[in-house]
Amino acid sequence: MKVGVYVFATDLDLDPGTLALEVEQRGFDSLFFPEHSHIPVARATAYPQQYGGGELPDFYKRTYDPFISCSFAAASTKTLMVGTGVSLLALRDAVHTAKMAASIDRLSGGRFAFGVGFGWNRDEFATHGVDFPTRHRKVREQVAAIRTLWSEDVAQFHGEFVDIEPSWCWPKPVQNLPPVYLGGSGPLTMRHAAEWADVWYPTPPLADPFLDEAIPAFREMVSAAGREPASVPVGIAPGTCDAADLERYHANGVAHVNVALVADTPSAMLERLDELQQMRESVLGR
Repeated sequence: MKVGVYVFATDLDLDPGTLALEVEQRGFDSLFFPEHSHIPVARATAYPQQYGGGELPDFYKRTYDPFISCSFAAASTKTLMVGTGVSLLALRDAVHTAKMAASIDRLSGGRFAFGVGFGWNRDEFATHGVDFPTRHRKVREQVAAIRTLWSEDVAQFHGEFVDIEPSWCWPKPVQNLPPVYLGGSGPLTMRHAAEWADVWYPTPPLADPFLDEAIPAFREMVSAAGREPASVPVGIAPGTCDAADLERYHANGVAHVNVALVADTPSAMLERLDELQQMRESVLGR
């Protein structure tokens, strides 16, 4: 089981390159960066209980662009997997996103993971002029178009949301197709992940019969979609995690765990990284 961290990297924290080196030196496998382009002050959308509920944490307002963070993180490290965890793809242009992701993957030597999500904050969608109810269909189609741009020398794609006439688009990724992690925990996201994602990447609810129930259900969905269940692993992005949680993830066949790195100061971030390192080593022996 791979173990890494995810962090809402902001201008008040360690910069992504410095942080990535600290993460790599402690033996972690990955560092993922979430995305929020901005947060409208009129908070019409409640902060989901699944992520903690209540008042929206300040770091949501200050996050760096995740692709820029991945670039700095990849440039500072040699083995660490870097990823968007997750990019709000419906709010982005598919062609530019394909170019950025392929560029990071090539310059990092094939160490990029493309995490995408449907998004929960309706307020952001209004600013970008994107229709919130159709975001699931749009993201699915954008991923298909991006995979086409990554893999075809002369790429074309014609869909409801993306239309690309025959085009050249280099560089291509080092990985033929960087893995697509689909974030989100609900049954609709599970179905989408089962049908077209490379990894299902939920943030589990705080109350947790989740693993025991959701992972078997997901594997049944993968099989029903005509795919081999073992070919679509489950990743987890918990907001909190102790040794017992990590042991449960391992026992349930979770392939990849990225634990939230939340701290108020750069020094506190390093202290928390040390704690997470000790936890990982106590469970996995490495």
